[in-house]
Amino acid sequence: MSAAAIDAKGIPAPSVTVNPWLIAIVVALASFMEVLDTTIANVALPYIAGGMGVSEDESSWVVTTYLVSNAIILTASGFLARTLGRKTFFLICLGIFTVSSILCGFAPNLNALLLFRILQGLGGGGMVPVAQSILADAFPPAKRGQAFAVFGIAVVVAPVVGPTLGGWLSDNLSWHWCFLINAPVGVFAIALIAAVLQEPATAKAKGAQPQGNTFDFIGFALVATFLGALEVVLDRGLEDDWFASPFIITFAVICATSFVLMIPWEMTRRNPMIDLRMVATRQFGACFLVMLATGAILLATTQFLPQLVQQDFGYTATWAGLVLSPGGVVTMMMMFAVGRLAARVQPKYLIVAGALVIAASMYSMTNVYADLGFWFMARSRMLIGVGLPLIFVPIMAASYDGIPPDKTDQASALINAARNTGVSIVSNVLTHRQQFHQSRLVEQVTPSSPQYQDTLHQITDFFVAQGSSLAQAHQQAIQWIGQQVQTQASFLSYMDAFWVLMLIALSAIPLALTLRKVKLGGPAPMGH
Repeated sequence: MSAAAIDAKGIPAPSVTVNPWLIAIVVALASFMEVLDTTIANVALPYIAGGMGVSEDESSWVVTTYLVSNAIILTASGFLARTLGRKTFFLICLGIFTVSSILCGFAPNLNALLLFRILQGLGGGGMVPVAQSILADAFPPAKRGQAFAVFGIAVVVAPVVGPTLGGWLSDNLSWHWCFLINAPVGVFAIALIAAVLQEPATAKAKGAQPQGNTFDFIGFALVATFLGALEVVLDRGLEDDWFASPFIITFAVICATSFVLMIPWEMTRRNPMIDLRMVATRQFGACFLVMLATGAILLATTQFLPQLVQQDFGYTATWAGLVLSPGGVVTMMMMFAVGRLAARVQPKYLIVAGALVIAASMYSMTNVYADLGFWFMARSRMLIGVGLPLIFVPIMAASYDGIPPDKTDQASALINAARNTGVSIVSNVLTHRQQFHQSRLVEQVTPSSPQYQDTLHQITDFFVAQGSSLAQAHQQAIQWIGQQVQTQASFLSYMDAFWVLMLIALSAIPLALTLRKVKLGGPAPMGH
């Protein structure tokens, strides 16, 4: 460390000389681009399947491979950031992400696309945790709440923008642009970060510590295997019929075995890859569970609402994405407001308020039916946009309260892993309940019943009046009845899913009340 980096008292002086808000915007832009890719490809899967001549089931691996590689790199990002330096590591990750995005856009076949998505996930997975630590070093303690509000916009709004942007690009251009759009943004972000960002003296000092550079290879392999196999099981279980599939059984065994081996190994290491003792503490453990719930609600609603209006209301991909847009605007405004509130109100109370608002929004969605309009869906999403920032911003301060400086990298990795995991569980609930309701409704639709025959005759007469022959109208009526059964089963399953999300939101309240008070406006070490 140079003499200029140390003041008269021997305390490292800030190395950042540029406007910290410029750093915040640039770092948030890169993080926004990375988080955007967790959802932008979802609405493009049918286009990818059609363009490459594969089934939609095969094309869904485009999402799975990204999530798996993203989860794996999180566990090693702390060590790599300390070893290479935050700025260098961030630029490497951003460069890999940008180049692999271009390769995804020009992929000649599905296998190549999956390989490039793995590289994209590896590059993107390291950016978000490191971005937190960059902001923490760039801002004084009193301004960190507002700084993380800017970062929160990237993390919370990006999944909302993803379906809208992906739907518009797929409808009007091609699915290739869902990936190619990252190229100019990535090059712009690389140039700005290289120009304005400096390696903090504190980070250099931490990286110089010998104990900070001890890499737990076995621990990394166990944690990465556990997270990767878990993501595969949760994401592919529905498509492959769960434990009726040898593939799912194999990955479930790998997941369970690595988890069982991981616990004693990590608990007995002096410098473990992931310090599992943190999860067992009252403060961090509660924050971990709250972030797990928050991630499930954010990503599940971002996935469910476009899916619902496309399947049951006939919206295009573009209009389905636009349902989320008003909520994104509300979220952006709320992030700045909560950034100021976080300096005056204890995190536990803000989290409780946010959980209640989200629970109210989910309760309103349990009354979904076929005659609802665009603005009902949009208002529900706007209400979620009020609640999510009330949880997301204060959970940052509460998560790292009491965490030693040498453990903040692991805390950041765990918090970000929690944010990305919960959605798969809720998706499984949706599909299971749809199958349940459809089987129950079919039991009631018996051709011999007077109600069925009466409905069949009425609908047949309707199609005859529309110009169909009697035989054609009869077949159309049967198809219409079957379609109504599927639609009602879909509505009922979404109601159940929203009930589950409401209960998940309410479960955050007792967890939040267990949090201890933190020093408002005080240091809140973040990231690596």
